[in-house]
Amino acid sequence: MSTKIYVGNLPFSFDSNSLKDLFMEFGSVTEAVVISDKYSGRSKGFGFVTFESKEAAEKAVAEMNEKEVQGRALKVSEARPMNSDR
Repeated sequence: MSTKIYVGNLPFSFDSNSLKDLFMEFGSVTEAVVISDKYSGRSKGFGFVTFESKEAAEKAVAEMNEKEVQGRALKVSEARPMNSDR
């Protein structure tokens, strides 16, 4: 079963490929997406990474939360479902 994690406080230079490369060491990444502004196309500074296994996701959260990347301390946690009331 795949598990999605949230990655916040990303460097604005990151794109989806950079994000995937950063997390591949923890296991098989099925998807990595940096969220960008729909008008400007500029990164919003966060994204999501989906791993094939829950174990890989848990290891990534444990090792990457608060890790500094390009001068920014990442915020990494298991992704929560979107609220349907938005």
